Amino acid sequence: MEIPVFTVDAFTNLPFKGNPAAVCLLDNELQDELYQNIAAEMNLSETAFVTKLKSTDTFCSGARFGLRWFTPINEIALCGHATLASAAVLFYKKENTNPVVVFETLSGELRVRQHGESLVMDFPLNKPEVQDLNKYKNLLKAVVGDLPVQDVYYCKTTMKLLVRLADTCDRSALTSLNPVVETLLKCEDSGKIKSVVVTIKGAPTSQPGYDFFSRNFAPWHGIPEDPVTGSSHTVLSAYWSERLGKKKMLAYQCSKRGGELQLELRDDGRVDIAGRAVVLLQGTLKL
Repeated sequence: MEIPVFTVDAFTNLPFKGNPAAVCLLDNELQDELYQNIAAEMNLSETAFVTKLKSTDTFCSGARFGLRWFTPINEIALCGHATLASAAVLFYKKENTNPVVVFETLSGELRVRQHGESLVMDFPLNKPEVQDLNKYKNLLKAVVGDLPVQDVYYCKTTMKLLVRLADTCDRSALTSLNPVVETLLKCEDSGKIKSVVVTIKGAPTSQPGYDFFSRNFAPWHGIPEDPVTGSSHTVLSAYWSERLGKKKMLAYQCSKRGGELQLELRDDGRVDIAGRAVVLLQGTLKL
């Protein structure tokens, strides 16, 4: 069996920036064990598997595909950067002729369209709920140390804990965070939290005018830090929209690789997440 495989840097227009994902194009479904083995072999934060839904479909002309995402250790229910990467392969490498492609996923139908040099993903909006800081005292200490925390929110749908640092913290405070994976796993073993997203208010009056910054630590998925995370912005956009009074926002995830996301909350209760992508490598898995 031969499987076309690509690596794509998502949420960036530069190679070696943004978040890398592997994308495999499948004519038919595989056994779950094989999905996981391939993802472990690729050893990126996510490997996406795009599957034809009909035998008559092609990746060049089909409008609907199955899509699953695997980290090196498990399957996940929603992944933004690997969805962006999958659409980039279809539009840029397969020259898909449709204005919109639809992915059938564990999170329902996800639509992606081209808009200029960007790809726009139609994603669910996931509103988090306020939490008592004391409930997560040890975990917060492990993630942000002695930095002042303003808010703690939890999103049950995505299993993400959102931690907002006080406005006295600047971007350097966020970029200097270096939590120890083993400590995080020890502090949180309930299974209810799969990643911790730390965020601060941005500086929209300074160019390019980011409304907020974030980082995402997800060792519970086998990912010490996810460089640029679309799914966390389904939560962040809901949180920051209420506090900033804005439906359109520009965000930057300031990991070492870094990546930019354009966000727009829609009237139907969903969010458009736009970003660019670079297809870096193309090859064949021979199994």
